[in-house]
Amino acid sequence: MTAARFGPARPEFDPELRASLAVVGGMFPPTITPELIGFMRASYASPPIEATLEQRGITRTDHTVPGYGGDDIAVSVLTADTGAQLPRVGVLFAHSGGLMFGDRFSGIDLVLDWVTDFGAALVTVEYRLAPEYPDPVPREDVFAALCWVHDHAAELGIRSDGIMLAGASAGGNLIAGAALAVRDRGGPPLIGQVLDYPMLDDRGGGYSLDQFDGVGVWDRVSNDTGWHALLGDARGGPDVSPYAAPARAEDLSGLPPTFLTVGSAEIFRNETADFAERMWRAGGNAELHIWPGAFHGADIFAPHTRVGRAMIQTRNAWVEHLLVG
Repeated sequence: MTAARFGPARPEFDPELRASLAVVGGMFPPTITPELIGFMRASYASPPIEATLEQRGITRTDHTVPGYGGDDIAVSVLTADTGAQLPRVGVLFAHSGGLMFGDRFSGIDLVLDWVTDFGAALVTVEYRLAPEYPDPVPREDVFAALCWVHDHAAELGIRSDGIMLAGASAGGNLIAGAALAVRDRGGPPLIGQVLDYPMLDDRGGGYSLDQFDGVGVWDRVSNDTGWHALLGDARGGPDVSPYAAPARAEDLSGLPPTFLTVGSAEIFRNETADFAERMWRAGGNAELHIWPGAFHGADIFAPHTRVGRAMIQTRNAWVEHLLVG
């Protein structure tokens, strides 16, 4: 007799990654409710980054720039003396954290190779967090930072004829929304965007949401918490902007070349794959990677594993081709 299954069938975690989940759970519980936002802000806060930057020969300059409504937000510009031709390609980076926690250096280790190996100038933005700052504040902070980079390109030593966007999870949401806004508003020219396991759809569809409820990293309840923090009672209704929930955009034409990556064992699998498919239908340039057995943010939480290393290497290869040729 076959043992009964409880809950929907789902892809298994990669064995090496499964072993990492026990460690990850101490910092990042699978289910995040509103009561845990304060805990997550403490546990997910970035450690001091100065020693890492010094070891890698990266210079950091901090700036205060106008965000949404003209309010001050912080950005940091990271550069290295690589001998690359100036001006550099600029990369605007938006961090992960469910729209509720994290800071501009969260996950930054994964993209520092772009600075040291490819000669990019990485600009990372301290967008304001929900629920204290609901939509449109976070996404408009990111768009305002992008415009600031373009307008100050000469003094930053950055090319003004094309900036790359990159973001993970919630940062992928904000980056995808910024790319749509650039297209619709006639914003700064873009050369590409990297969307790592992006948080795209507030409406809660997709079979992968059901498969990973209370399992892995960032489950259905956590996702509900993040979207409600951003949108409140508007979540799932008819009035949510596609800049806030990019999966709602009816037209995905006119977007820059896009790299998308997601695990097979996480809730964002379906919406990420659907976004890539809709880009292709619109004639767009999208490269999609679905990693067997990978949980959400496997490359952040388990970069030492076989799958984590492959995720990082594959993304870096795409970025190198875009930035260096």
